[in-house]
Amino acid sequence: MTKSPAVRRHLPTSPFKAPVEVPRKRFAVGDRVTHDKHGLGRVVDVEDGSDIAVLVDFGSRQERLIPPYAEMWKL
Repeated sequence: MTKSPAVRRHLPTSPFKAPVEVPRKRFAVGDRVTHDKHGLGRVVDVEDGSDIAVLVDFGSRQERLIPPYAEMWKL
C-alpha cells in the first residue's frame, strides 16, 4: 500500500511566494470556443457544472472534452 504525498503548507514567514491556484475554466451551453486541435466550436452540453465534461460541436464532429481544458479557450 502506497501513501499519498503530503500536502505542502506555505509558511507565512517563507521568503518564497505561495503557490498560486489557477482558476478553473467554466463553460456554459452556447459558448463559442476555440480548441488548438479541433478549431472553432460551440458548447452544446455541460455535465454537472463543467466539472465532469463538456460536449462541443466543431461542425463536422462533436467532441466530449474533460478538464483541465488547457487547449480550449472561450471566445
